[in-house]
Amino acid sequence: MAPNHFLTLSDLDPAIQTELIMQSVRYGADYSADATILAGKVVGSYFSKPSTRTRSAFSVGALRLGSQLVTYGPQDLQLTTGETLEDTARVLAGYLDALVVRSNGPIEKMHTLTKQNRMPIINAMSENEHPTQALTDLSTMQEHFGALQDLHVLYLGEGNNTAAALALAVANTPQMKITFVTPPDYGLPESLLAQAQSRADKHKACIVHHHDISKLPQPVDVVYATRWETMGVFHTDSNWKDRFWPYSVTETLMDHVSRTNHTVFMHDLPAVRGDDVSSAVLDGPQSIAWRQAEYKMFSAMALLKWLMV
Repeated sequence: MAPNHFLTLSDLDPAIQTELIMQSVRYGADYSADATILAGKVVGSYFSKPSTRTRSAFSVGALRLGSQLVTYGPQDLQLTTGETLEDTARVLAGYLDALVVRSNGPIEKMHTLTKQNRMPIINAMSENEHPTQALTDLSTMQEHFGALQDLHVLYLGEGNNTAAALALAVANTPQMKITFVTPPDYGLPESLLAQAQSRADKHKACIVHHHDISKLPQPVDVVYATRWETMGVFHTDSNWKDRFWPYSVTETLMDHVSRTNHTVFMHDLPAVRGDDVSSAVLDGPQSIAWRQAEYKMFSAMALLKWLMV
């Protein structure tokens, strides 16, 4: 039987997304009952780009479920000497029970890894989508609010791979709404928006995207920010920061869009304090960003259970 893979939320059935979120929340409460469910299995981790949270989350999550772990850095595989991705995956599939992959490349490379048809592949971030982050985000919201229906998320900043994944995840969630307010020329790709909107219409969700910082929705339930230069990749426009400053999340902005004693702040981290968010907000009483970071592990564990058990 061919394995399941987790490459993009556009391929994920909404019912499975919901179950992964609920399993993440169950693990957030207690994962001790599943401490041996991956005993005798081996999870591989190949990260060609730096990672603090995602790599640690999958590594520790696999160990907490009883799996063994093999890790590869950017110089560890014969990919550096000319072996193809397809041949590499075919070999690794003989050793590993799942492979977690991060790159800054197109998702087509992840699809190449799946051709071996034996070993599940998990997209831990590619150039255009960060699906495990969105799973983490909605799981964190589920724990905090108790439900996702009727939540309104305000996303501020670059239309990057985290934003793309959020659009697709919200589009899979009935009665959920997300508003993306991004700097001009730094928004979500039109093709991605069209895809997310089509799914949102089908599932009675709502996706809004514009650039006008003077027209923020209010009140909202979640304010979400990300680093302005994703993965530390620099913008070529010398004046890019002038476009981004108005989208910085400050205490004043939070006061403007918040419901009393309700609205929370989230960030996928790492944050650049003083740029995408002020320290007063990131460390303040409305921030659940640190619990959100913990949820990287719980959602990783939920994915590993779904793909490997």
